[in-house]
Amino acid sequence: MEIYVVKPGDTVYSIAKKFGVSVQRIVSDNQLPEDRALAVGQALLILFPERIHTVRAGETLYSIAQMYGTDVMQLYRNNPALIGTDNIPYGTQIVISFEGKPLSEKETSGFAYSYIDPFTLEKALPYLTYLIIFGYGFTESGETISVDDSDIISAAHSFGTAVLLSLTSITASGTFSSEKIELLLTDAELQNTVINNMINVILEKNAQGLDVDMEYIPAEAREAFAGFIEYARYRLSEYGLTVHVDLAPKTSPFQKGLLYEAHDYGLLGSAADLVFLMTYEWGYTYGPPMAVAPLPSVKRVLEYALSEIPKSKIFLGIPNYGYDWQLPYEKGITKAVTLGNVAAARLAADKRSEIIFDDLSECPYFYYTDIYGKEHVVWFEDVRSLHSKFLLTAENDILGCGYWNIMRQFPQNYLLLNSMFGIRKIL
Repeated sequence: MEIYVVKPGDTVYSIAKKFGVSVQRIVSDNQLPEDRALAVGQALLILFPERIHTVRAGETLYSIAQMYGTDVMQLYRNNPALIGTDNIPYGTQIVISFEGKPLSEKETSGFAYSYIDPFTLEKALPYLTYLIIFGYGFTESGETISVDDSDIISAAHSFGTAVLLSLTSITASGTFSSEKIELLLTDAELQNTVINNMINVILEKNAQGLDVDMEYIPAEAREAFAGFIEYARYRLSEYGLTVHVDLAPKTSPFQKGLLYEAHDYGLLGSAADLVFLMTYEWGYTYGPPMAVAPLPSVKRVLEYALSEIPKSKIFLGIPNYGYDWQLPYEKGITKAVTLGNVAAARLAADKRSEIIFDDLSECPYFYYTDIYGKEHVVWFEDVRSLHSKFLLTAENDILGCGYWNIMRQFPQNYLLLNSMFGIRKIL
C-alpha cells in the first residue's frame, strides 16, 4: 500500500504507469469522477495485489475463499465491487490478498440513520463489526420513540455485522435536551421503564445491544448518568447484550463546559462494556475554519481516556465528513456547510484548487472561489489524515475505531482500513 500525492501534470494514466497498477483500480479505489479529474495535492491510495484469482465456470465466492484458506467477507473487503454480487462472471479477476501484512486485528463501528442509502450501507458493512442505528428516543412516560430500521438490521446481519440501537435525548427539533436527561436521571421508575422498553425493542429486532448517546448533561448529574449506564449494563447483560456509551472529547477530569462535565471517563468506562470517543468537531458548523479532527487534539483525548478506561473498551471516533466555510469568517454569523470527503476532493479538482496538507493538524484543506466571487476554505479528511488516526489505534493497542457516520461513501477509507488491519466480526 502506498499513499501518493498528486503533482502538477499528473494524470490517472501516468500514475497507474508509475506504480504498475491498472487505471481502473486507481479510479475505483479512490472513487474518482468519470472524467478522472485530479487536484494537485490530492492523496490517492495505491494498492498492490499480491495474489489474484481468475474465476472459472461454476466457482462461487465461497468455493474460492475455501480454496485459499480465507473467507467470503475478506474477499468482499479486498474486492468492494463484488459486494452484493451473487453471480461472478467467468473470467473476473479477484484479489485474494494484497502486499503487506495487517498491523493487528481491530473492531470497528459506524453510526447510521435509518434512511441511509442501501447501496452506501452495503459497501460499508463488510468493514464493520458494529452498525449503530442512530435516533431512538423516549417520551416523558418512558415509551420508546422507535425508527423504521428492520431492513438495515437485516442487511447488517447478512454481512455478519452486529447491531446496536442508539438511545438519545434528542427532541423532535433535533437538539439534545438537558431537561429531558435531567428528568430521566432523577426518576428511577422512568429509568426502569426506558430500559425495559429498550430491551424489548432490541430483542424484538434481534439487535445485539444498546448505544447511549446523551449530551449536554447537567454537571450535577455526573454520578447519576454513570449509574444509569451501570444499571443498563446490568439489565442488558442478563440477555447477553452489550452497552456502549459515547463520550465527549475530554483531555482532563476537570474540563469545564456542559458538554464535558457529566461525562466522567473513569465512572463511565467502568460502567459500560464499550466506549466511543467523539474525537471530532474541533472544526464545526458555527466555529472558525479549522480541521474537524486535528491529530494533536485527538491524541490528547486518547491519552486522557487511556488513563481512565481500559484500552480494550475504547473506540476512537473518526469523522466521515468535512466543512466548507465562506470567508471571511464572522463569529455568530458564518455557518459552514457539511460535505463528504469524496465530494471535497472532487470540488477541489473542479475548482482547480491545490489541496494543502497541514503538518500540524495532519489534515488537508483548500481554498476556492464560488460563482459569486466569494472565497471559501474547505477542511476534510483523506487517506493521509486517516492513516495517522489508524496508527494511533495500533500504537495504543485500543479496541478499534468508529465512524460518525457512514451516511456518505468513502471507499478510500475502507480500503486503507482493510490494508492496515484485520477486521473482527463477532456474529
